[in-house]
Amino acid sequence: MKQLIKISVLLTVVFCVFSCKTQDFTPPEYGKSGTGNSIEIKKANNFRTVGHIKNSEGRTLKEGKFYRSGHLHQLKKNSFKELEILGIKEVIDLRNSKEISDKPDQLPDDIVYKKYSAFKDEGDQLTQAKKLVLKGKVNGSDANKRMIDFYREYVTENPEVIRKIITEILESDQPVLYHCTAGKDRTGITTALILTILKFDKATIYNDYLLSNNYRKRLVLKRLKLADNLHFLYPKMDVKVLEKLSWVETAYLDAAFDEINNKYGSMDAYIQQVLGISENKREEYVKKFTNQ
Repeated sequence: MKQLIKISVLLTVVFCVFSCKTQDFTPPEYGKSGTGNSIEIKKANNFRTVGHIKNSEGRTLKEGKFYRSGHLHQLKKNSFKELEILGIKEVIDLRNSKEISDKPDQLPDDIVYKKYSAFKDEGDQLTQAKKLVLKGKVNGSDANKRMIDFYREYVTENPEVIRKIITEILESDQPVLYHCTAGKDRTGITTALILTILKFDKATIYNDYLLSNNYRKRLVLKRLKLADNLHFLYPKMDVKVLEKLSWVETAYLDAAFDEINNKYGSMDAYIQQVLGISENKREEYVKKFTNQ
């Protein structure tokens, strides 16, 4: 018995040596509260509609036309009624086939489900990356560069898929919900493109993008604290990596827009050449999704 007590004390000391420490996490950028419309649905993170915003022409975005969220793998049947009340008839999944296979959406039978992945995970890159992180082969700086590269590539590597996603959303006469895994990166880029097409200014677009940090704050802080406390399990892992991958940053969205400008000359050119939206069609979309 004394031996067991000694072992227990030793394990407690070891645990505290590795886990009873405080990481110096960097506070994220937050969006201005009151400009978004978060929707509480159990087991669905970052679920919201864009609202309370005006474009550069003074027109107000209609609410309830499109919704965004994280994955719906844990959505319960008692939440199906909430989707019906919102009028959502179509769900567009932006995840790749591996992500969908691991965590398929749980949806009502009458929902039209479509999937468009502009990010091809050749050779299961996500799983391989996770292994490198746990082994300490990736640090915070590496993670930041990977995020920047991801945003750059997402808007230009598979333009035909981006075009399908945007067209599907803007052409629908019914409310559409689109999502990725966390509802912050691929979903954030998609929303930024839609708001750009609808002629919203940069400050408004970026504020909506940063609201993912507001709505995911509790989840992310809990995750970071857990990773910090259990760091002794993976002592080589740089917890800063998890921090970089959990929040959205202005620099990430900058990378996407900069890549578009560098490759196509301007956002207007990208909208016309890549997304196939003429100026007349763009005006139609503006009138469809906004009010005077």
